[in-house]
Amino acid sequence: MTFRFDFAILLAGMVSVAAVHTLPAQDLGIDVGKRAPAAVVQTLDGKQLDIGQYVGKTPMLIEFWATWCPLCRELEPSLIAAQKKYGSRVKFIGVAVAINQSPERVKAYTAKHGLVHQIVFDTEGNAATAYDAPGTSYVVVVDRTGKVVYTGLGGDQNLEAAIKKAL
Repeated sequence: MTFRFDFAILLAGMVSVAAVHTLPAQDLGIDVGKRAPAAVVQTLDGKQLDIGQYVGKTPMLIEFWATWCPLCRELEPSLIAAQKKYGSRVKFIGVAVAINQSPERVKAYTAKHGLVHQIVFDTEGNAATAYDAPGTSYVVVVDRTGKVVYTGLGGDQNLEAAIKKAL
């Protein structure tokens, strides 16, 4: 059994649960107050990138998402609005999970939907594991010292309030 298979089952279950009921922030995933970890992912052009290079340098909002995720699509307008408002002060990273999608599919989706923040591909599940991502539509907000100040799951999250915790 591979990591991707196990993670796919976990994601399918979490998406089903979250579709029925949006879980409150701080209930799942990496602990609030913990230092944000490093994690090697791929840029959409295939280069390695360690998202840990931003930890402790700038506030960050990290979303674990997929092109096929309905909760991610529901969250997308709030994410785009927050990026427009806070993009000069907060690093926005979209971590595309490597389940039933490819970098090419992610590129096409981001172009079609006007996503302008940094999008990376979690080919090996490094970021999902490091951040203990319970499913897609999972958001982690990190302050400039590198401390996790918010986690949430689902399509209806108050991203502005979460970002204000990091500023």
